Amino acid sequence: MTNTAEIMDMGMECLMKNLGIVEAEHFISVIIREKSDYTKWHKKYFENVSSDEFQNEAVKYAAEHPFP
Repeated sequence: MTNTAEIMDMGMECLMKNLGIVEAEHFISVIIREKSDYTKWHKKYFENVSSDEFQNEAVKYAAEHPFP
C-alpha cells in the first residue's frame, strides 16, 4: 500500500505535469482554503462518465499498478 508521502509526491508530480508549477500551487491553495463537499464535487466531476468507461479506466489503472 502506498504511504502518505508517496501519494503526496505522486499527486504533486501529476499536478505539476498537467497544470504547471504555478497552477498546481494555485489548485492546492484553493483546496486548502475552500470549504467544499468532496462527495458533491466527485458526483459532478464524474456525472458524464459512463460506468463502462469508469470500469475500463479502473482495470487499466490496476493493470499498470499491480499490488505487490
